[in-house]
Amino acid sequence: MKGSFMVAADTQTMEDQACIPQGGAAEDDIASPLPSMVRGACPSLSAPMQTGDGLLVRLRPSTPGLTVAQLRALAEATEKHGNGLIEITARGNFQLRGMTPQSMPGLAADIDRAGIVPESGVAIEVPPLGDVDPSEIADARGVAQRLRNAIDSLHPKPVLAAKLAIIVDGGGRVILDEISADIRLKAINAVDGRQLWELAIAGTQATATPLANLTDEQAIPGVITLVKALTEIGPRARGRDLDISSLQAQLPAAPHSSPVESATPASPVGLIPLGKQHAALGLRPAFGRIHARDLIRFLDAAEVAGVHDIRTGPTHSLLLLGLPRDRIEDILATATECGFQTRTDDPANYAIPCSGAGACASAHYSTRQAAADLINLASDLLDGSLQVHLSGCAKGCAHPSPAMLTIVGAATGYAIVVNGSSSSEPVAYIHKEDLKSALTALGKLVRNNKAAGESAQQCLKRLGRDAIATALRQG
Repeated sequence: MKGSFMVAADTQTMEDQACIPQGGAAEDDIASPLPSMVRGACPSLSAPMQTGDGLLVRLRPSTPGLTVAQLRALAEATEKHGNGLIEITARGNFQLRGMTPQSMPGLAADIDRAGIVPESGVAIEVPPLGDVDPSEIADARGVAQRLRNAIDSLHPKPVLAAKLAIIVDGGGRVILDEISADIRLKAINAVDGRQLWELAIAGTQATATPLANLTDEQAIPGVITLVKALTEIGPRARGRDLDISSLQAQLPAAPHSSPVESATPASPVGLIPLGKQHAALGLRPAFGRIHARDLIRFLDAAEVAGVHDIRTGPTHSLLLLGLPRDRIEDILATATECGFQTRTDDPANYAIPCSGAGACASAHYSTRQAAADLINLASDLLDGSLQVHLSGCAKGCAHPSPAMLTIVGAATGYAIVVNGSSSSEPVAYIHKEDLKSALTALGKLVRNNKAAGESAQQCLKRLGRDAIATALRQG
């Protein structure tokens, strides 16, 4: 790449998602006119976060979903009091952008008027379709509520890390295996016919450390044991800080039981069968972001088509319930016109950009434009076997876990990381003007070297870091 290859040295540590820098105001029940400055806290109505385009609010409704009227009111409030940009995060939260200290009280009032109650307390995440999915093994939402009540009743009240996350997954068609959590509780059907809860800590379903298989009666006390252990460590403790052997000694020694094969998980984008008569339709705003005007235009059509319940899901998805089968093609056409990704195999599903320059003060480049360039220039990479993370800086907010390829912005160019996170050591560094040629080179590398039946990920793993670095250098 015209002599632009070099090893980059930026190895800044990042947290699970975008954090608020530093400072001191605590969250309360009244919207504050000032941005939150609590290190590690999550931006909320009462504690918004200062970003490159104003104040940001992250919102998770306490109800499973919103009505069309409620989501329309949320979009109208975002345009009225902010810049109109709405994001759905990888964890299924709403992010509202562009507010000012003066506009925050009006935003909070409009959201309250719409009957939208933000979830508070420790983050307990459940699959979005559990209560309407007949293939769910256990009632995750009910268990999550009982768990929340149990945590709230602890004395003294536990002081937990602001970004601590607990997942309660009852199985089913849309699951949360790819989302990282400090504590994971997942329902499994055992080969001996029992329904058990698998308790694990610190990671995704694939990377978390399993602790025990618990009965329904043991599940909530088991999680409470972990919550108490975290409290003893301190208010910044996360799942990775827990002592595994000590905890296993405290948990019931349930006999190991292999899980029975459950329903095949579905992508949250596309048509999701829910039994013989019903289905959900999953959409994804282009790269996780949509303007309020486009969302309102889509909601008008969705309401006419019969949609009555709209839920957010993992990987930036929006799930529609109540849509008659004979209206699906019409609503898909409208969704495409309004800027949604509608296909499971859309290459854009596998390009993961952060907010990027303009929206985030830390970002060094326009990640969404780079994602569009990636799709146009290197679609061979995006066959569904891997994700390409486009991170504006080394914090890696949009995709904290490792990705096969990560493009990290820096002051004078881009670091290319292979099979790592945005803070990992890169294989190469490219200058600002060489990004498009680098993307073209990566696409060409896969296209020219992929064997029959081989995926892009398998091809890159076989070729190895040195071949990728060479392709970048010669691009």
